[in-house]
Amino acid sequence: MTAVAGPTSSVTDLLHLDADLSPEELATRDAVREFVDRRIRPQIARWYEDAHFPREIVPEMAQLGLLGMHLHGYGCAGRSAVEYGLAMQELEAGDSGLRTFVSVQGSLAMSAIAKHGSEEQKRRWLPGMAAGEIIGCFGLTEPTAGSDPSTMATTAVREGGEWVLTGAKRWIGLASIADVAVIWARADDGSGSERVRGFLVPTDTPGFTATPIEPKLSMRASIQCDIELAGVRLPADAILPENPGLRGPFSCLNEARYGIVWGALGAARDSFEAALAYAQERTQFDKPLAAYQLTQRKLVDMALEIQKGQLLALRLGRLKDAGRLENHMISVGKLNNCRIAIEICREARTVLGGNGVTLEHSPLRHANNLESVRTYEGTDEVHTLILGQHLTGHAAFR
Repeated sequence: MTAVAGPTSSVTDLLHLDADLSPEELATRDAVREFVDRRIRPQIARWYEDAHFPREIVPEMAQLGLLGMHLHGYGCAGRSAVEYGLAMQELEAGDSGLRTFVSVQGSLAMSAIAKHGSEEQKRRWLPGMAAGEIIGCFGLTEPTAGSDPSTMATTAVREGGEWVLTGAKRWIGLASIADVAVIWARADDGSGSERVRGFLVPTDTPGFTATPIEPKLSMRASIQCDIELAGVRLPADAILPENPGLRGPFSCLNEARYGIVWGALGAARDSFEAALAYAQERTQFDKPLAAYQLTQRKLVDMALEIQKGQLLALRLGRLKDAGRLENHMISVGKLNNCRIAIEICREARTVLGGNGVTLEHSPLRHANNLESVRTYEGTDEVHTLILGQHLTGHAAFR
């Protein structure tokens, strides 16, 4: 990626963290920031209001190398973890729903194929997905199995030379526009024992139905769906051959969770910057809001939390690039940064007063989106229990 003139450091960079970013990392950040400023910001209020996912910008996302950005080979960009994180932060400064598209495509669907697929499956699907020509989705969550995917009811049964999938999935991003679905199911190969396995399901396969969930108060510029699997018949080689069991989907979820650690900060930063600009311009009692002590306290508290969150994200990114990132560390980042981000967006809205409830301003849109972001890829409660188990040695999930 090549940086373009214009993007500069945020006022929230109180500790000059930009100085710790390499020229390549800064170039990636600035290229994505320019794309967001040019293609997303002018349209996002309308897209959000109309519940429109702008598929027309997908080719440009692909040209920027954002799809499967962290993967190597098969047309993928092979960027570092920190570059990937910075890109997710800039995308979510535009809108969580559009960052979610990149996460579902790359960190979930493409990662599942890259991590657990055969060489033939990788060659068939990944280049087209990296180019934005093929859209993927990731079917794990079910109507009655969210935080505990071990209770999933979807089954895959071997019948002769075919697999037959039956069940339902819910809250599956992109499913109604996807060309291929990674579906996780309890698989019985005839031996009498079941394990969770992944299957690649072309979405034009008879018995596969995806229905967008509407109306929504959050993630309106994104697509989430119900999926029905009514006796979907697949060839024997549709199964992902590597890493059977729940470790398969969990390894992909960790990739998405890592991106959220950075992405949530983008929404927070954008909300802060909107509040700061408004406070400088809005006059009450003969002086700007920014000149009042209470407003300055709000701005300072928001900036401090954003900077601390940025330090956390950068630390996790450096660990990931060094191959030293542990699963519980991702929970630290996801729990902390989602929690602070939604509070910052809400606080930023208060600076805007009544005007803050309109789509002319971003904070409340970001806050609504973050209600979804803090819920998917592990709720606050799930990540709290993951960390509680790490600290105490006791699993308190049940």
